[in-house]
Amino acid sequence: MQIKAFRGYRPGKDKIHKVASRPYDVLTTAEARQEAAGNPYSFLNIVKPEIGFPPGADPYSPEIYRAAAENFQSLINDGTFTRDEHECLYIYEMCRDKRPKTGIVAAAAVEDYLDGSIRKHEQTRVDKETDRAKHIRTTMLNVEPVMFAYRYDREIDDLVETVKTSQPEYEFDDVDGVRHRFWMVDKPGTVAAIIRAFSRIPATYVADGHHRSAAAAIVSRELNRQDGYNGAGAAHNYFLAVHFPGNQLEILDYNRLVAELNGLDAGMFVRELESSFLVERTGSQPVRPKRHVETGMYLAGNWYRLVVRPGRYDATDARASLGVSILSDLVLQRILDIHDQRTDRRIDFAGGAHGPGKLQDRVDSGEMAVAFTLCPVSVQELMDISDSGRLMPPKATWFEPKLRSGLVVYSLEE
Repeated sequence: MQIKAFRGYRPGKDKIHKVASRPYDVLTTAEARQEAAGNPYSFLNIVKPEIGFPPGADPYSPEIYRAAAENFQSLINDGTFTRDEHECLYIYEMCRDKRPKTGIVAAAAVEDYLDGSIRKHEQTRVDKETDRAKHIRTTMLNVEPVMFAYRYDREIDDLVETVKTSQPEYEFDDVDGVRHRFWMVDKPGTVAAIIRAFSRIPATYVADGHHRSAAAAIVSRELNRQDGYNGAGAAHNYFLAVHFPGNQLEILDYNRLVAELNGLDAGMFVRELESSFLVERTGSQPVRPKRHVETGMYLAGNWYRLVVRPGRYDATDARASLGVSILSDLVLQRILDIHDQRTDRRIDFAGGAHGPGKLQDRVDSGEMAVAFTLCPVSVQELMDISDSGRLMPPKATWFEPKLRSGLVVYSLEE
């Protein structure tokens, strides 16, 4: 795999706790506006620039994207962000419950994404690709990194651990109780050793950031067709990523809510389910499945455990055996007539970090008709399915903790 050192834009140590923000896609506009209130340094002003406009403003209008570029330039002008003098790699550690996850921050090659060496596990939505591409095109920046996984490598791990014996550039705790530490890797010998070791890694896997990866490829191809932007080594042919060894990552369940039952009442819906599942009512006891053959369901004030009947799915097929696939095939498509989860407005998604209580509340309020809890996909399953060239259903994985935005920014201009 190709990775590249780069001159990152970074905030000063005295501002990092004010700058660092949640990623753009985990907050609504209203939540982001509230979180950034009174803090002109918040990186939410760059990743969700619509928060600076009146409620109801079109978040996809050209002036919104221009505001992102202007807001970042303002942080450069006032000295909040400066650019490193030399090309560096960076090490980024997140630690919660004494379980550190440490990744290498580097520029990943668009070429590797296009030839399949960077492997994806889900389809993307055109509207979200377009949104992120407009943001990149207008700012000429990658403001948020993609999260990649790679199969554990002892040599890389040893190099990373050596860097971590030095004093971190940043160290802070976020509001979720996660400690973030960040190191510069600016010694040429160490940079070269990490890049060389990484060149022997056969593949990386998109863990979180499919749309950002696709958008980076879109902009790269556009710029390569323009005069003055050609050359394989040009900055726009790379994009910002944090590469984590897969044995450190944890995937949580990514659950589903559906707004209506396709014309069925609750009793009729349960009877439809019984053709494919053994249905057990658990009452007030939430169901959090530990096996892919089980699905939890909250419907009309009660929790249920659904166990798929033998023969109703292909147990020899790794993708078909996932809980998220079983739900998609036997419930969402067959009963509820939801065939494209990326675009159907009847379905919504909730990461497992929120817990089943949030799902229950949304059903009890009448906003949603039914909620489903799923067994998490493992990192090994993600890699194996990606290696086979197949895709999982949309929103199959939820990674925690989330990367903080604003620690380092990658410029597409040299």
